[in-house]
Amino acid sequence: MPIKQFKPTSPGRRGMSGYTFEEITRTTAEKSLLRPLTKTAGRNNQGRVTQRRRGGGHKRRYRVVDFLRNKDGVPGIVHAVEYDPNRSARLALIHYADGEKRYILAPEQLRVGESVLSGESASVRVGNALPLSQIPLGTTIHNVELTPGRGGQLGRSAGSSVQLMAREGKYAHLRLPSGEVRLVHVTCRCTIGQVGNLEHESITLGKAGRNRHRGRRPKVRGKAMNPDCHPHGGGEGGTSVGRRKSGPVSPTGVPAIGYRTRRRKPSDKLIVRRRYGK
Repeated sequence: MPIKQFKPTSPGRRGMSGYTFEEITRTTAEKSLLRPLTKTAGRNNQGRVTQRRRGGGHKRRYRVVDFLRNKDGVPGIVHAVEYDPNRSARLALIHYADGEKRYILAPEQLRVGESVLSGESASVRVGNALPLSQIPLGTTIHNVELTPGRGGQLGRSAGSSVQLMAREGKYAHLRLPSGEVRLVHVTCRCTIGQVGNLEHESITLGKAGRNRHRGRRPKVRGKAMNPDCHPHGGGEGGTSVGRRKSGPVSPTGVPAIGYRTRRRKPSDKLIVRRRYGK
């Protein structure tokens, strides 16, 4: 999908780029698969801000996406490729032979009119979903489950792809987009191919207003704040960030560089090689 460049008719337009939407074949969503989406503005269920710089943005409605791909043995036809405001990937609307309609993540090279199938008997074609045990080594996949029957959790954003490297016993070795190598049970399902909209990372917003449309508010540097608002604040004139012992920190005092905040999980034992290369 090509990217269009805007003419510099204003400072905000200079350097701005956007989609041509050539792959979009339908501009209205399927009503039966729409749900209301309530904004949280970064607040939790107690009303406290747990994620800063969130709020505003255009009103959206959620598209119910089939991450399970559990319509085994029922062929489906790609009816349309649609835009989804809630994710970077495109959606493919599937009309199944039994009359049901579902959205799936639109893989690269999947076109309107082609058929898709799920289950162990499905062929290794772009858009088909089947267990890791039935896929040849070296195949590019996406929408990979971490737990059998839970639905795809890995490789879901635009341009993402996971590679099946090896199988050893009841586990498969997967190389994730981050470079991490992880073990996943061979009964977990995935979809063949790479997620579409590969040019998403090449888009230049161009102005702050486009971030506000997405619900992203401005980011103020800590060193520009008062000392009662941020540990980096205060001082006469320009100062370097951080404190004498801990270096740069977050507003709550947690070190921001070189300090790992990830908690240990039971699934950590399934990581063969971490993405940090350590």
